[in-house]
This record gives sequence, structure tokens and C-alpha cells, in this order.
Amino acid sequence: MTRILPRVLQWSPSAKHIRRVDEGQPRILGRRDTAALVALLDRDPVANIFTRSQVDLHRSAVPDGFAHVLGVDGEEGLLSACWVGANMSPTNMSEEQAQEYALMALATRQRFASVFGPARSVLAMHEVLATGPQSIFDVRENQPLMEMRSNPQGIVRRQLRPAKPSEFDKVLPASAAMFEEELGYSPLDNGGSFYRGRVRQLIRQGHTLIDMDELGNIVFKVDLGTVTDQVAQIQGVWINPIYRGHGLAAGYMAATVDYALQHAPIVSLYVNDYNHAAVRTYEKVGFKQVGTFATILF
Repeated sequence: MTRILPRVLQWSPSAKHIRRVDEGQPRILGRRDTAALVALLDRDPVANIFTRSQVDLHRSAVPDGFAHVLGVDGEEGLLSACWVGANMSPTNMSEEQAQEYALMALATRQRFASVFGPARSVLAMHEVLATGPQSIFDVRENQPLMEMRSNPQGIVRRQLRPAKPSEFDKVLPASAAMFEEELGYSPLDNGGSFYRGRVRQLIRQGHTLIDMDELGNIVFKVDLGTVTDQVAQIQGVWINPIYRGHGLAAGYMAATVDYALQHAPIVSLYVNDYNHAAVRTYEKVGFKQVGTFATILF
């Protein structure tokens, strides 16, 4: 059990900035920190794919909108970092640093949807965030982080293709069903405009793959949810319940890896440890565990 730090803040939050007042405390990164942040993230491109993709998108350590990136400096440069937006994602931090970041996040009075990343950091943050005003819905403590760097061998591929924009009305229910199975509620509650936009975006990018039966029903759906020059992360894996239990998953996942390797040299995913069937399928295809993630859901 990590030690919870006393909630005595050594910084002063304001509407736009949180000023660093002590060496080793988290500070908001600026544009001049971009190169140092990229170097830090690229030490582990698989674990840090989310924040790296955001830096690529905004071409800076300073994203547009309300999100920001926190960092802690050391004698030789940036030691650790944390993406803070609708979600939080830690990078390369000790348990004590993770608690400092969590305290700073609480000081902003910002609300979060989730925290995800390396398990040691996320679970240390959980000890602090659990004392905050937001109720925690669930904690996924053990999520194997897996990767592949070559095409699967010895597996017959199932047919997959990128979904077309005209097929949005077919893809959306499959995506929402996957989300609801995973989290227990529908992303389309209250309209779900953000989720609908996300599904459209993935389709436009060619990052949603599907297979359909002769009646036009989606049999299998998967997303390349996050892609950088180094890594393509598989997300949103869903098989129509009608077709489950027929040994189709490995063939579909092998085809997904083939497609993902056209976008990046490493293919990754993370999965709940209790989803034994999925873990077995990924191992059969050739994925190897390279780390452990955890996720806090609010």
C-alpha cells in the first residue's frame, strides 16, 4: 500500500494557470517543453500511445481546449508527465509522484471520465482521487498490455474491410453494444453526440473494420482506436452475440493485426484480466504481454 501524501497543496491554482513553486512538483507544460515531452513518451511508445497521439494531433505540448499536460522536472530534463483532460493518463511516474499529480488534479476541481495507464501509477492516483468529490464507478486493477510486431502465423484469416461512411447506421449500434457490454450503460444516453462523432471519425479515417453477413448484419467490428507512427492500438472489439462461440475471433483478430501493421510497426491492445476468452484469443494470435494497465472509471 502506497503512502497517501498530506493534502497540503504547495501550489496555487487559478483560472488559467497553476504556478510551480517547488522543484519536483508538477507544473503545466508549455510549447517549449514539446521536444522533451516527445522524448519522454517515446521511451515507451506502447504504454504512452494516447498522450503521444494527442501531441501529434496538436503539434505541441499545449493542446487546444481545456486539456493540458503536467510534468515534473529533474536534473536531466522531464522525468514524468500526465495528460489531464476529460481523461487522465500518466507517464513514467513513481507512486509518490502519481499522488502529487492526483492532488493537483483535485485542486483544479475538474471532473474526469477515467484515468488509465500503467497500473502502478494509476492505482497510486486512485488512493488520492478516492478522497475527492467524484464517485468512482469501477477500478480495473489488472489489464494486460499486449503487443505484436509481426503478422500472425498459422491462423486462417476471416474477411474484414474498412467500414464505409454510408454504413454509419450499421456501425453505431455495434459500437454502442460493445461499449454497453464493457461499461454497463449506453454511450447514446442523452443523445450521445460526442460518441456519434467519434464513431464517424473512426470510419472516415479508415480505422473501423467490419464483416457483415448476407443479411447485412455486422458479425465483427473492431477499431484502430489510437494510431501513431510507431503504434496502432486495437480497441472496440465486438462479435455479434449470434456468432459467438463459433471459433471466429482468432481469424478476425489475425486479419485486424495484418491491417494494423500497414499503419504502424507495432500493434497493441489492453484487456481486462478477467476476460479469459479474449486473453486466450489474443495469445493464440501471437500477442505477448509487455506491461500491465489499470483504469479508474468515474
